[in-house]
Amino acid sequence: MPDITPTTGPLPSTARGMPRLPLYPALYQMNARLRLRELEAGLGRPATLDDIPDAELDRIAEQGFDWLYCLGVWSTGEAGRRVSRSNPEWRHEFQALLPDLEERDICGSSFAVTAYAVHPVLGGNPALDRLRQRLHARGLRLMLDFVPNHMAPDHPWARERPELFVRGSQAQLEREPGNYLAIEAAQGTVVLAHGRDPYFPGWPDTLQLDYGSPATQEAMRAELLAAAALCDGLRCDMAMLILPEVFQRSWGIAAAPFWPGAIEAVRARQPGFVFMAEVYWDLEWMMMQQGFDYAYDKTLYDPR
Repeated sequence: MPDITPTTGPLPSTARGMPRLPLYPALYQMNARLRLRELEAGLGRPATLDDIPDAELDRIAEQGFDWLYCLGVWSTGEAGRRVSRSNPEWRHEFQALLPDLEERDICGSSFAVTAYAVHPVLGGNPALDRLRQRLHARGLRLMLDFVPNHMAPDHPWARERPELFVRGSQAQLEREPGNYLAIEAAQGTVVLAHGRDPYFPGWPDTLQLDYGSPATQEAMRAELLAAAALCDGLRCDMAMLILPEVFQRSWGIAAAPFWPGAIEAVRARQPGFVFMAEVYWDLEWMMMQQGFDYAYDKTLYDPR
């Protein structure tokens, strides 16, 4: 973990009265969909966030954790599931990890988001709010994900506002079918780029947001505010990809900085809100300068 600076401002209103975070807080990661699937077996019915036992939250608090990082709560769609289920390389990896793999086990990537609202099968936003209240009662805070670089191919913007994404041409689609996708938008067929970083092919279950567009930046700031309203902190996935210099290298598009203004907008509403950046390429300190409280080197978590 790189050098970090703790949040020193007042706590969000929903968390006031809770103890201040230590210099190096401890975070417990829970894969929400996996955990609810496990609970489903014992309940004999689909589980929601309301079914996470109080005793389990007690145990997390008693073990000294300060945060519950709940992975995978946002709405995702059929397009992401279809990509995950049809990709032969991914399926081979799934079966290696889960020999009794069933089709319903492949729910699609949690990072191919269709809306920053809790997926209905998890109980929706009301169930998350009740979980958050239960966490606060135990002195725990709730951290969720924010995915700034891309959206799912079936996000409503793909049809209604395709100008928010990086556009491609028919020639690029034919030359690089792994990096582009034809989308039926409201005004006709458009070619949009898959999300990616500068060094690898596109992620086929995503569409790349265009941070060179002021309209995209405005729309994503609104999404960030919506996500932040539901939790006490956000882990920002591949946060360095939308830095102006990185975005320029990836797409040849000049972009204004996003993070400083967006983080300031959240904290204007929720003082003390915590931001954590997932980072590659030794850019942790740069992300801290952008306004993040914490940053971690994703390379440390990658399989060797």
